[in-house]
Amino acid sequence: MWGQNAQHEDISGRGMTVEADILIEDRRWADLGLEKIAVTAIKAVLANVGLKGKVEVSVLGCNDARIAALNADFRGKPQPTNVLSWPDEERGAERDGARPDLPRAAPGEPVVLGDIAIAYEICAAEAAAAGRTLHHHAAHLIVHGVLHLLGYDHERDADATLMEGIETEILGKMGIADPYRVSE
Repeated sequence: MWGQNAQHEDISGRGMTVEADILIEDRRWADLGLEKIAVTAIKAVLANVGLKGKVEVSVLGCNDARIAALNADFRGKPQPTNVLSWPDEERGAERDGARPDLPRAAPGEPVVLGDIAIAYEICAAEAAAAGRTLHHHAAHLIVHGVLHLLGYDHERDADATLMEGIETEILGKMGIADPYRVSE
């Protein structure tokens, strides 16, 4: 989706290969190491849900102005948001709180999950407000976005509980504190 200048990273292990097309439009993401953050987060999600084989995901590291334009174009909301995701196909579970089925590809073909965009300024502000590092917050948002690509959402209560629980579990394995726990 993001076009030229995308970088490809193949990561093998646990029966999966991740091809992440990462395009950095805002240099601050490169300085933070978004490429490594994204690949690590994608790999952690896929390992957690047990998806095997070759998987493709695209990630755009942009600024608030760019994500506001994308949000207006695709969701009719002309304001910045932290992360957007565009699944390659609808994968949501029909029953509230149920896990979506894992995507399958034809033999020899990759599973194409879709695209994610993440905005720098809003993410940095959210991380600062929550007392978290931007690195950890970005990893959380990539995990969140990949789960959306897999069909998880937070529109219904039981779905939100399931998704947050999976995010917390994955982030815990990555050494990142529960982002939903309110500090006292």
